[in-house]
Amino acid sequence: MITTVLFDMDGTLIPFQQDEFIKVYFGELCKKLAPLGYDPDHTVKSVWAGTRAMVKNDGSCLNSDRFWQVFREMNEGMPDAKPLCDEFYTNEFRRAEAVVRYKADRRPLMEKLRAAGFRLALATNPMFPADGMYTRLSWVGLSKDDFDYITHYDNCRFCKPHPQYFADIAEELGVTPSECLMIGNSVQDDMAAAMAGMKVFLVPEWLENPAEEDFSAIPQGTLDEAVEYAIAER
Repeated sequence: MITTVLFDMDGTLIPFQQDEFIKVYFGELCKKLAPLGYDPDHTVKSVWAGTRAMVKNDGSCLNSDRFWQVFREMNEGMPDAKPLCDEFYTNEFRRAEAVVRYKADRRPLMEKLRAAGFRLALATNPMFPADGMYTRLSWVGLSKDDFDYITHYDNCRFCKPHPQYFADIAEELGVTPSECLMIGNSVQDDMAAAMAGMKVFLVPEWLENPAEEDFSAIPQGTLDEAVEYAIAER
């Protein structure tokens, strides 16, 4: 029986292409850090290096600690970028909403699941601070209050597709992985929840499948159909 529904955010709740989002995100971040003397090209390389370090995190520290360790090592002698980055995620980051393909209000879906008795988690890859997650949720009519738990880089020690990332969410919510349904658009990242013992549902509108895996056997459909699937499995 499913008691808990996990949602991916980018490309699932938010209708956009990841590549378009990253382009705007990096452009705004580089402008924010330029007054400190950060070279844009090196800033991008540093962020990607920190991101890779989070993906490879072995659970020995928080993702945020891993990211900033690598970022600072690559920018030794430079002013600390973290205070400006913290400001960025509550201010300039909002400009990335421009890449959203159409206006979507996801609140009715969440209310429908709440009314059916589900617990809800935002299981977006925890590579940003909490404010970055909250900012993006606002683009689809949602807030942190719509979820029982939201992953971000200050409360996670793994990233997708590591099975322990999903197991940690279940533990945090006090449920077993078998009670959880993961809804997402990435075959490699989101459907990896199955390796942790969760049920999965693929929303392929903005499909991510760089490995070109066969996903025909995975339950799939629209977000509305994903919600109906969860209710039917409760």
